[in-house]
Amino acid sequence: MSVEITVVENYKRFGRCLKLSNGQIEALVTVDVGPRIISFGFCGGINIMREDLEDETNQKGEAFDNYYYPGAQWHIYGGHRLWTSPESLPETYYPDNTPVAYTLKENGVILNPDPQKENGIQMQMELTMSPDKPEMKVEHRVTNISDNEKEFALWSLTVLTQGGLEIIPQNTVDTGLLANRVLAVWPYADTQDERFFCGNRYISIQQDKNKTEAFKIGLNNMNGYAMYAVGDTVFVNRYEPKHPDGNYPDYGVSFETYTNNFICELETLGTLNKVPSGATESHTEYWSLAQNPGTPDRRNEAELEQFVKNILG
Repeated sequence: MSVEITVVENYKRFGRCLKLSNGQIEALVTVDVGPRIISFGFCGGINIMREDLEDETNQKGEAFDNYYYPGAQWHIYGGHRLWTSPESLPETYYPDNTPVAYTLKENGVILNPDPQKENGIQMQMELTMSPDKPEMKVEHRVTNISDNEKEFALWSLTVLTQGGLEIIPQNTVDTGLLANRVLAVWPYADTQDERFFCGNRYISIQQDKNKTEAFKIGLNNMNGYAMYAVGDTVFVNRYEPKHPDGNYPDYGVSFETYTNNFICELETLGTLNKVPSGATESHTEYWSLAQNPGTPDRRNEAELEQFVKNILG
């Protein structure tokens, strides 16, 4: 079995996309805008990514006109994207609305969007799909193309479709007299929100398309994974955290998650570093899909643990 790569000329509102498929799973990545991994799922199955078909989430205005160009506008589009942290408006919200250069490789593709001259960075994304497993490696790189040192962390955001259950492991390492868990809470997040369950071993978040209030938290995810169960599919996102020694934004968290009525967003981060001119930082995620064995009671830690064991083995 091998990975077949084809061009989809006009996918919905997103224009040209590259389709990667190994016969088990398939991914679509935009090359007229973005890039975004706008679709990911089992062949013939549901797309776990949220697609913003009505352009419901965007940013524009005077700050964008002055910093970028008159009429500049950022669109979420949906799917998976690369940013840098700490977040800042309008700098983080680069209007990536132009065609993406790409190079095909064995079992994948390297994507090179236009350099962000205003921000002094060049982003790159490299996708490598397993030829015989429901897995894909997503490598992210950001190069400092300015003349000066810059400080940033790579920030990888995956916008997932509505109605799913997110499961995040808590850190259970016994650190004795010292704290072992960091929970960063954004000012608009209500910790009594019914979508949110915080157990001793797992956190669960239920995406609810009827609840408009935004909710966001971050944590020191020492286990290096999170998963999202929606329909008959479970998406697992793994990365390699550098806790407890790595320097991370937002009070030292390597994982963040955001939800509202529109999306559930899984976000992983690289360490926050001072990057010399010409240097490149990287951050890698490892994606996999599994069949949903049956959604657990999201407030029952025994059921959550058994669900995780069923998926991870």
